[in-house]
Amino acid sequence: MSVSPFEITLPVQTGVGVVAPFDFALDRELWRWVPDQVCLHTTRLPYLPEPVTVQLAEALSDPHGVRRATRDVLVPEPVVVAYACTSGSFIGGAAGEAALVAGMLDAGAPAAVTTSGALIRACTRLGVRRLAVITPYVDDVTDRLLAFLAEFGISTTASMGLGMLGDIWKMSYSAVLGAVETLDLTSADALFVSCTNVPTYDLVAPLERRLGIPVLTANQVTMWAALEHAGAALSHSSALTAPVAVPEVA
Repeated sequence: MSVSPFEITLPVQTGVGVVAPFDFALDRELWRWVPDQVCLHTTRLPYLPEPVTVQLAEALSDPHGVRRATRDVLVPEPVVVAYACTSGSFIGGAAGEAALVAGMLDAGAPAAVTTSGALIRACTRLGVRRLAVITPYVDDVTDRLLAFLAEFGISTTASMGLGMLGDIWKMSYSAVLGAVETLDLTSADALFVSCTNVPTYDLVAPLERRLGIPVLTANQVTMWAALEHAGAALSHSSALTAPVAVPEVA
């Protein structure tokens, strides 16, 4: 029997299932939020030829569709499944978000999180009760997000919706920064940039230093919540990680 001259130790892989909307284009950004030992198993909901309106968000909030997609990512045995969609998880309010989680668990997910549920969890951990909000959405969709936050006792101190009906993943960092410039953040405990299709990864740390408050983004909180369930430590520092002790997984 031949003996290898190399000592190779493979890390133990932890799988995280991701259910994303049909137009999700920022897979790489999700990967940047997870440590090397975490592998993302991603599937998408079926294509819908609709603009990004309340009607589309309601279609994306259908627990039956998310349940079916959850089953698609269970074969590689992820320890948690995340529904990485902000509007699809807040459009039905707190009850709608809970129904999505219940559907994912019913499909067999060992644990389940949604982007909007993860946002509430992050705000709770950080003691955020007053939130400034930037979204790419039209006003009707943005208003639903603010109503969702209010159900959990989180008030919106300032908000801006950019009125985009599609191609949200094509937003530039400069567009996000321009929106930040328009907001009065003096009374906000934190800033949230909504939508998993808005690129934000490289902006979080610089904005936190500049603004002096936590900056929460859709992909950031989604992956943080999934990693907490997975028992994996975040490999990137931000204000979000400091108050959280991530449990070990047996």
